[in-house]
Formats: sequence, C-alpha cells, structure tokens
Amino acid sequence: MKKTFFTPLLLALMLCPTLVSASFLPPELIDDFANIISWVVLIVMPIGLIAAFWYVHILPDTIAKQREHPQRDAIHALCILSLFVGGLLWPFAYLWAYTRPTMYKIAYGTDKYMPLDKEQNPEVK
Repeated sequence: MKKTFFTPLLLALMLCPTLVSASFLPPELIDDFANIISWVVLIVMPIGLIAAFWYVHILPDTIAKQREHPQRDAIHALCILSLFVGGLLWPFAYLWAYTRPTMYKIAYGTDKYMPLDKEQNPEVK
C-alpha cells in the first residue's frame, strides 16, 4: 500500500467531528462518582489508617503472647505507651517481643509467661 492512500483517509478522519470525553463515565454520573470518592477519602480511609496503625502497634504484644514471653506485660505496656508518643517506641517493643531475656530462667526458674496473680500464689489455677 502506498503512503498516498492513507493521507486522504487520515485527513478525512481528522475533519470528522466526534464527541470526546475526558472521563470514563457519562457526564451525568461524574458528580455522583466524585461524591462517592470524597466520602471514601474523608470517612473510610481515616478509619482504615487508624485501624492499621492500631494493629501495627499491638503486633509486638500479640507476638509476645504467642511466644509466651516472660515479660509480656512490660511489652504490652510499651506498646500502649508507643501509641501515645507517635510510634517511636514501637521498634523496641517489636525487637523485645522476639528476644528472650538472658539469665531470666536462672533468676526466676522459668522462661515462660506466668500471670502476676499466679506468680504470688502458684497453687491457684
């Protein structure tokens, strides 16, 4: 095919008026879609971000519970404190949840978690 065949065809297509839309939605639905997006951004996303922030900050406590960390209560307190100081203490709680204190078993006789009420009275179940 020759180049001259496409030139008049392209010129004819460019001169034909067509309706052009800058959106994938019909014009009458654009405002409704923008309202939905704004409500999602203003209501749903902050709730989701707060929930994600909360989950990340209680993660060390959850890990300490699963691993039966002997200092679980202190890790829990550090997680809560970290919520109030903007998450600055969270990395320390996370690392603490994955480590075992050295010499803890020698000092206390166990390296598993024991609730405070059972530490004072071991016969209580």
